[in-house]
Amino acid sequence: MVNVNIEKLLKREKKSKYWLCQKMNITSRNLNRIIRGETTSISFKYIEEFCFYLNCTPGELFTIKAPSLVG
Repeated sequence: MVNVNIEKLLKREKKSKYWLCQKMNITSRNLNRIIRGETTSISFKYIEEFCFYLNCTPGELFTIKAPSLVG
């Protein structure tokens, strides 16, 4: 599972989701869907802007959690 670390990075930069929405010209609904993992894709444009405004690399923006194998 791919996790998007936007909230963690916002906290590190002492910025709000509202601030990020204003900078990126994205709705809060769409930003929250990305944060909650309710999207199936994110455009390279958004990845580039997230990295620019959050002062991070794609490796910091995304983490991959291996699925737990029970059984």
